[in-house]
Amino acid sequence: MLGLSGRFAVSLSVAFISVFALCEYGIYYPVILRCSWPLLENEDSQSALRVLILSDTHLLGAIRGHWLDKLRREWQMERAFQTSVWLLNPEVIFILGDIFDEGKWSSSQDWEEDVRRFKRIFRHPSHTKLVVVIGNHDVGFHHEMTKQKLERFEQAFNVASARILSVKGVNFLLVNSVALHGDRCPICQNVEEELQKLSRALNCSIQGAEDDGHCKKTSTFPPTAPILLQHYPLYRVNDAMCTGVDAAPLDERNQPFQERYDVLSKDASKKLLWWFKPRLILSGHTHSGCQILHEELYPEVSVPSFSWRNRNNPSFMLGTFSRSDFQLSKCFLPEERMVFLVYSTSCLIISFITFIHLKMFRRPLH
Repeated sequence: MLGLSGRFAVSLSVAFISVFALCEYGIYYPVILRCSWPLLENEDSQSALRVLILSDTHLLGAIRGHWLDKLRREWQMERAFQTSVWLLNPEVIFILGDIFDEGKWSSSQDWEEDVRRFKRIFRHPSHTKLVVVIGNHDVGFHHEMTKQKLERFEQAFNVASARILSVKGVNFLLVNSVALHGDRCPICQNVEEELQKLSRALNCSIQGAEDDGHCKKTSTFPPTAPILLQHYPLYRVNDAMCTGVDAAPLDERNQPFQERYDVLSKDASKKLLWWFKPRLILSGHTHSGCQILHEELYPEVSVPSFSWRNRNNPSFMLGTFSRSDFQLSKCFLPEERMVFLVYSTSCLIISFITFIHLKMFRRPLH
């Protein structure tokens, strides 16, 4: 039988384990349970498509990534992602680029290790489709992007720099925005030519003009305007119009954006809108949230970073889509200071109880 001190030691151990389990496992459940799929008006919920969208995971690499930072940030993302997938059961998951922080620098060996870690952290059920979009940290900015870097990313994630993915009659246009530099480089030229082919095929499908000579031998897609997904946002001057708790800090919102670095160029943005007339644009890159309407017709939502390394309050989007409608909602993850507060408060309480125990049951010395 354990004495009083032994029972207290066991209770103390159980308390510490419980605090750890709460902060590292349990805290994600009540937060994510507050999230729900948005509903479509006059639509059968069973026929709608449930899509989870996140961005800028920035898995640290071998060059700049400290092992402790890697361990902490990747554990947070893994638990948040796995809990979200288990509770929300999305049909499709999109990650809008910058999967890695050092993909543009990684050696072949480091690249294989980074891909392995990504697939472990973001593992998902076989019935759920996970699709990634190319970001500048994955293959480098335009002047750093090479055919070899691009091909190894495309092969690792079975993606292309320009394609349309159709699910339940909803068209998702996936674009490598890093290649829309407009200088006719070989990679950029190939991507633009492929986008023009996709635009023609989609327009033919929407207009029902397959018998037209212009439309012969083109791919067929569901006749509906696409959802455009890419890493860079379309051109905007700055984030001055962005509001909300996930918008950029006030002192950063008026800083001008640089074309082809912070956002797409005006020319590339106009081309995409002209070619595809998307009903929604989803982008990342800025690490902050924003909603903007282009040409008073085309809504764009910038999705904040999913990593606690980039912001204190990461979030992701939940989208419900049909052929004719869509609705979005935002799901915020636990703030790091909340976890720290739980840890600190729990440790103070445990320390106080330990002090009282030692004070009350300490035997006097003879």
